[in-house]
Amino acid sequence: MGRVGVVFKVYAENGEEEKVSKAIAEKLKPNGMQLEEIAFGIKIIKVLFIHEDTEGSSVYEDKLKSIDGVKEVEVEEESLL
Repeated sequence: MGRVGVVFKVYAENGEEEKVSKAIAEKLKPNGMQLEEIAFGIKIIKVLFIHEDTEGSSVYEDKLKSIDGVKEVEVEEESLL
């Protein structure tokens, strides 16, 4: 089986991007993460997970949504590596 990379866009409650970023890093141990300003002071957190093809990426989406301060989560990109 192959490996899959999935990038999530995480929208945090207003002003809670740093707090949410720390919680994601501590609880989920992503393969990569960056804070990105998209417009007029609005920031999103991009989170990368790499997993085996047998696992579904919806598990990560559910875990991200369960973190305090997360308003919305969406898959930006998913691809075989």
